[in-house]
Amino acid sequence: MPDVVSLIHVKRDNRRPLTDAEIGWLFAAYAGGEVADEQMAALLMAIYFNGLDGAELRAWTGAMIASGERLNLAAAAVDAAGRPRPSVDKHSTGGVGDKVSLVVAPLVASCGAVVPMISGRGLGHTGGTLDKLESIPGWRASLGNQELTAALTKVGAVIAAAGSGLAPADRRLYALRDVTGTVESIPLIASSIMSKKIAEGTQALVLDVKTGSGAFMRDQARATQLARTMVALGAEHHVRTRALVTRMDTPLGRAVGNALEVEEAVKALTGEGPDDLMEVTFALAEHMLELAGINASPDEEIASGRAFDTYQRMIRAQGGDPDAPLPAARHVRDALLAPETGWITGLDALAVGIAAWRLGAGRARKEDDVSHTAGVRCLAKPGDRVRRGQPILELHADDESRFAPAAEALEAAGTVTIGSAPPPRTPLVVSVISAADVADEGGT
Repeated sequence: MPDVVSLIHVKRDNRRPLTDAEIGWLFAAYAGGEVADEQMAALLMAIYFNGLDGAELRAWTGAMIASGERLNLAAAAVDAAGRPRPSVDKHSTGGVGDKVSLVVAPLVASCGAVVPMISGRGLGHTGGTLDKLESIPGWRASLGNQELTAALTKVGAVIAAAGSGLAPADRRLYALRDVTGTVESIPLIASSIMSKKIAEGTQALVLDVKTGSGAFMRDQARATQLARTMVALGAEHHVRTRALVTRMDTPLGRAVGNALEVEEAVKALTGEGPDDLMEVTFALAEHMLELAGINASPDEEIASGRAFDTYQRMIRAQGGDPDAPLPAARHVRDALLAPETGWITGLDALAVGIAAWRLGAGRARKEDDVSHTAGVRCLAKPGDRVRRGQPILELHADDESRFAPAAEALEAAGTVTIGSAPPPRTPLVVSVISAADVADEGGT
């Protein structure tokens, strides 16, 4: 029988891959209290430095899935007339102003798919989908399995928090990674994301892996590596998976912050979304529909009003009132004055994200509260012409004392760059990675 100290030595010294049996024993022993948190933390650090190969990662992810329950979406896979509906989900690695989930879930559901979107909360400068939706009066993130299935059957789309029974090992491991400096490990990130997505029972999955200054994976090569790793895991666990690597150097859309982003998502669903937000949304929706085997036009769903109607029904199914006014900040102030007249050529997503976080839109620790009203509105973005002294951003906060630290984050050199001509048009989708692209690869 294995013992955890021996397994730590094996990974620390990079002697050989761990076997399926050793990984299975490890997770069972950790759940049973035979392996202490400090021992698991030591093993995570060894993995951080030495990685997991393809077989190890497959077994590691499988053990995380097996630590809890798997949702059965069979009851939701037919419509009211008894016709089959394919299931497909989308996951983003997080960015600044990334409210795509709020738009794409009802949009794809209105085309005839079931979209069981298990989402998370924000941490640091990246926003969380659940935090955004909780700015809607009455809306609930936590649904029991029966509630979730009923909502999917009725509406076709749900955006909810992961239940306590879904990959519970991931919650324990993430808490350890968060306090031991082992978050930025590609195999550990991939297994964390994919264990929950596979356990939710979806048949297909499209991943939006962000790269750039406002992304978790700033380096494009590492973002691509993460995307390929997750696509391979999906294929190995019989989930049709595809990844889009997309740019996150500039905030997506013009709103950053919870209620502000909901407001912009509603505009997107009614045909008034910013071009960059719609570019990413339509790209993801089209790949989701392709994997689901549905021939439909996302822009027609928006133009007809069907996507917005599905959004309203999705919000009501989770206790929210989509017609209620969204909360608004008590204080609004202009910020980041244009240093000269010209065309904006750059607006740093990280600086804007940190400013929104300091205004109260984000959290430093998972247990922190967030402000639904705080955030940043981009009055001008790359491609817009501005005059010297013109405000580029608008800050929203309930506490005026938060304006100074937010402005400090924005005053750093390079937050905004001005040129004598508009910047060249650069597609936001960097690359698309399919299962065929990674079929013959090993692990990380």
